[in-house]
Amino acid sequence: MIDNYGRNIDYLRISLTDRCNLRCIYCMPEQGVSKKCHEDVIRFEEVLKIIKSAVPLGIKKIRYTGGEPLILKNISSLISETSKIQQIKDIAITTNGILLYDLADELKEAGLKRVNISLDTLKEDKFSYITRGGDLNKVLKAIEKCISLGIKVKVNTVLIKGINDDEIKNFIDLTREIPVEIRFIELMPIGEGEKLYKSGFMSSEDVLNEFPELIPLESSKSSTASMYKLIDSKGKVGFISPLSCKFCSNCNRIRLTSMGTIKPCLHSAKEINIREYVDNEVLLTSVLKDIIYNKPSQHHLECDNKSHSLKMMYQIGG
Repeated sequence: MIDNYGRNIDYLRISLTDRCNLRCIYCMPEQGVSKKCHEDVIRFEEVLKIIKSAVPLGIKKIRYTGGEPLILKNISSLISETSKIQQIKDIAITTNGILLYDLADELKEAGLKRVNISLDTLKEDKFSYITRGGDLNKVLKAIEKCISLGIKVKVNTVLIKGINDDEIKNFIDLTREIPVEIRFIELMPIGEGEKLYKSGFMSSEDVLNEFPELIPLESSKSSTASMYKLIDSKGKVGFISPLSCKFCSNCNRIRLTSMGTIKPCLHSAKEINIREYVDNEVLLTSVLKDIIYNKPSQHHLECDNKSHSLKMMYQIGG
């Protein structure tokens, strides 16, 4: 569907939970989050109804996120049921990778096409520090397994000055040997990231100036990443720059939170509760149509240095 600003909105990102098995310093409070009542969290059956109501409006790509989506029982069944919706052409997940190795086979069989794995360091001790206790080797094994199964892998690396900026070359060099897309993401002033932003922000341009050997590639219009590669590399390098080079004019997505609200823009305070319409497909499609058409034109992170979102990133999803 075309919104009020001429953008084709065909992508729905769905946060299934705000819980996570890690406590990354730029995302999750150290003490974790309060557990929601079961009835307050959207159920898989409701998720499928929402997708089916969004399909007539042109939604054809689905990404399941969290928190951490793989902590949920029967996630493979949800992906399998999603893959049966004929108009859905692409199903992906965003995960921290800790549980992915053991689930990769059944996720692939269920219809998973792509996986984005959050990984901010290649050093075990630093990984434990950033995630507050995670095991790096589990993530690296999961990446290898997904590649072997033919699942496309993107690695999301949040750049934080003074923490992982000394490893940028190591990440880029990974693309020489394995068919993975490393995506460097600018630190955003949202949630826990706001505490690190002033001292930790570094722009994509800072990195590109250090690595002139990266060759620019043509990127799709709706892509959030500017793409590059090394000569003769098997993989690619992407830069996601929501502050220094925002991509709002080509944004093609809306987001569903685990509480049943739609966020038309990641950094806007506006949310629309659609859960009350779930059992009426015609009305739900009408409400979604209005939400999509009136999607905001842009965020204002670069002006305010602060997100206006009332939710943290672990409540919205990657």
